[in-house]
Formats: sequence, C-alpha cells, structure tokens
Amino acid sequence: MAFGPQPGTTDNDCVADDSPDALAARLRTAFDLCALGESMRRAQLRREHPDATDEEIEALLVAWLETRPGAEHGDAWGRSISWPPSRP
Repeated sequence: MAFGPQPGTTDNDCVADDSPDALAARLRTAFDLCALGESMRRAQLRREHPDATDEEIEALLVAWLETRPGAEHGDAWGRSISWPPSRP
C-alpha cells in the first residue's frame, strides 16, 4: 500500500472533497491550530516568567512570532530568495 501522492500527482490531487465548505473547514482548522500553538507558547512563557504581566507575556509572544528561532527564513525547504524577485 502506497502513501502520499503517486508519481505524476501532487498532494492536492489526494484531496477528495474540494467543495467550498470543505475548503472553509480546512482553513478554520488551520486557524484553530495556529491559535492553539500560540496559547501553548503563551502558557510556556508564563511558566518561564511567572512574575511577568499579561502585557509582557504578549510582548514576548510577539517577539517569538517575529523571530521564530530555527525558522528565521520561513518554514519552507530550500534556499530563501528576496521577494519580489529583482528584474534585470
């Protein structure tokens, strides 16, 4: 049994339901997962900085989101390029 896209196809070809409702549900799920990740990081920051105010925790969270240790150039594989690309 093979998993993942077959040769000549992409990940998107494996999606059975691409109706607007299904797409909206997947997008809502992605947003929910993002919010969950932020709440987990916020909880970790509260444990690491028990005396910090809500504003300080939020500032630490924003700083973490903006710097992303380990993903300074984004989450994608490959080399980073400037955007928009320069034109000759």
